Amino acid sequence: MNMLLAPVLLLLLNQLPARGIHELALPVAGVGQILYGISIPNDYKPSEPRPLVVALHPGGARMRYYGSAYMQQVVAPGVRDLEPIIVAPDCPTQGWTDPAAERAVMALVQHAFDNYAIDRRRVLVTGFSLGGRGTWFMASRHADVFTAAIPMAAATGGEPIDRLATMPTYVIHSRDDQVVPFAPAERNARELQKMGRVIKFEALFDLGHFEMAGYVDALRRGARWVAERWKDSS
Repeated sequence: MNMLLAPVLLLLLNQLPARGIHELALPVAGVGQILYGISIPNDYKPSEPRPLVVALHPGGARMRYYGSAYMQQVVAPGVRDLEPIIVAPDCPTQGWTDPAAERAVMALVQHAFDNYAIDRRRVLVTGFSLGGRGTWFMASRHADVFTAAIPMAAATGGEPIDRLATMPTYVIHSRDDQVVPFAPAERNARELQKMGRVIKFEALFDLGHFEMAGYVDALRRGARWVAERWKDSS
């Protein structure tokens, strides 16, 4: 090999993907290799910072790049109006509230900050079911990073109510969810509204818990609502 070309080839091999959907791995200290999908808009330019969307997949049968599949089927079509960069990790443990999962998510967020032009005023976390529970968790613990949240078909878990919805939060839940009860989710949103939090609750109908694709249109409405809140705070 021409020795003058070697540094150039090495640089090209080490470059991060610039556009499209890619499935990659990130080493995280104390956790291991984290598989993740990333979606980068075709018109992305490093000179024009984009919103970042963190997509947390639901539970169920796991496969490699489960987060990427969830991102492509649900999140990417739901948040497309934001024209964001999206990252979607595979959960390294049984739940997103585990310390290793939290470490992995925040390492991936930092990786995106370090390598792409991200507008840090526009960082959204969203997820469905297990991922929705993770959305409440991540937003409550990292309000210095995330600036909006969209939990879907999710319980809040044991998070203290005073730590919830400290950022614009759009909650989506079906009245016909047979796994995560609707009434507590609606009641929690009402309590947060009374506390003066910037939160909106959208009730869906005729969707069972496993009909995740039926949430895409509501997620699109949620993303537009979030964009308006971001605009108001700029």
